[in-house]
Amino acid sequence: MIGVGGNDWKHYVRRNPHVVKRRIRKGIPDCLRGLVWQLISGSRDLLLMNPGVYETLVIYETSASELEIIRDISRTFPSHIFFQQRHGPGQRSLYNILKAYSVYDRDVGYVQGMGFLAGLLLLYMSEEDAFWLLVALLKGAVHAPMEGLYQAGLPLVQQYLSQFEKLVIELMPKLGQHFVEEMINPSMYASQWFITVFSYSFPFHLTLRVWDVFLYEGIKVVFQVGLALLRLCHDDLVKLPFEKLLYALRNFPEEATDPDVLLPLAFSFKVSSRLEELQKEYQKRQEGTSETSSGERLQPLVSKTMSRVGSRVVSNLTTADRK
Repeated sequence: MIGVGGNDWKHYVRRNPHVVKRRIRKGIPDCLRGLVWQLISGSRDLLLMNPGVYETLVIYETSASELEIIRDISRTFPSHIFFQQRHGPGQRSLYNILKAYSVYDRDVGYVQGMGFLAGLLLLYMSEEDAFWLLVALLKGAVHAPMEGLYQAGLPLVQQYLSQFEKLVIELMPKLGQHFVEEMINPSMYASQWFITVFSYSFPFHLTLRVWDVFLYEGIKVVFQVGLALLRLCHDDLVKLPFEKLLYALRNFPEEATDPDVLLPLAFSFKVSSRLEELQKEYQKRQEGTSETSSGERLQPLVSKTMSRVGSRVVSNLTTADRK
């Protein structure tokens, strides 16, 4: 499918898109994962079109975020051996990528959640390759840009949480109503799902399988996996009061995070069209040009919580080691 160095990939995808999608959903072989991630994300093309740019950003440019990046490096995957050694090769490479991106896109700069994306990529490719894949994700080389997850006010996080809240109510009304009664909304448990694409606090083997599909199919996979987690634990969650419910939503049982169980259920949620509709509704509300009755009931919950939680969502990623 790939050919020598990826030369046959685009041709094969054009001829057999359904085969590619099916095989990626089954899991990319680990020995090929780094190369395939670059091919399906569009980052390989960015690398080839920008020779020498990464080296220039790392060596010759300075960033206002350098001290902040240094402070946060040890908090990114602290239990993974590649990043444990202080100033070791893993931490140095991670610093270089994050510093380079903060220079490459000074409007976004550096936000701690980026470290989990860059760190995961570094486990499967070189610094330069990982940098361009980060650029491909945030700038939208193939799918919708993700930079809004890290901009001031976390605008894209708020949009995604609003969409997710609506989906829960529509697809699991009993659980959705229980969340409303207990005053639980997605900003209390799902922010890091979107900010790190499940690369924080979830089992590594699940994270890799999610990323395989995410890079090929886009952000809808995060919604699908989130919905599948809730569906698998639905009967237990609807019985829990606030504190126990919040704990359960942040600590899913091992059987619920088995990718061979979770992902087929996730793919059964057909959400693409509905996500587009909810995005349009959300944007209209933000612009103040239209109102939806369900939005008026639910959006204040998201807004109030985001005002309290949003500013510390990313910093809270450091409160515990990844499981």
